[in-house]
Amino acid sequence: MEEELLTALKALSDASRLRIVGLLAARAMPVEEVARELKLSPGTVVHHLKRLREAGLVEPRPRPPYMEYSLRLQRLSEIGAALGRAGRERGPERRELTGPQGPPRPASEARVLEAFLEDGRLARIPAHEKKRLIVLRHLAETVFTDERPYPEKEVNQRLAALHPDVAALRRYLVDHGFMARGRGEYRLRPREEWPKEVTSAG
Repeated sequence: MEEELLTALKALSDASRLRIVGLLAARAMPVEEVARELKLSPGTVVHHLKRLREAGLVEPRPRPPYMEYSLRLQRLSEIGAALGRAGRERGPERRELTGPQGPPRPASEARVLEAFLEDGRLARIPAHEKKRLIVLRHLAETVFTDERPYPEKEVNQRLAALHPDVAALRRYLVDHGFMARGRGEYRLRPREEWPKEVTSAG
């Protein structure tokens, strides 16, 4: 795997940096505003922005009296495309996708994800319920990795990076039991409460 891609993936492996990316996906912000939104010190935000800048994910722009940072969406697309190429290069083995919790996903689930995900983004929301459950579980496992409440604004930002219809995705995640909503916040439900019948959609 190319070194630039590994650098970008390492930069995105930190929860705080992912939250910064989520904020900047909506609009450019100065350090002070990012720090205020995420309840971090400006020094900590500067450190994380430096790592993201080294990975080519953000770029600064002078806007007196501040230095404003914006997300390089093109770079995110390039990362998604590179990951897609890496998956295709594995040949037939790519259907043995390993889930975040360890066990390999069945080939039927891998086929569904390959059909609806393009360069890391959701091309369309499945109309078929069983296929939709597979995609929703993938989102629950990969987009919301922290066991904490997510404000609706952050949920929208994270989902917008994958598909423009954030309202539908948000509603499906709640209606199908992957997330719970209360007082304007969202939280992942325990995995044992997630829908079980999702592997027969091949």
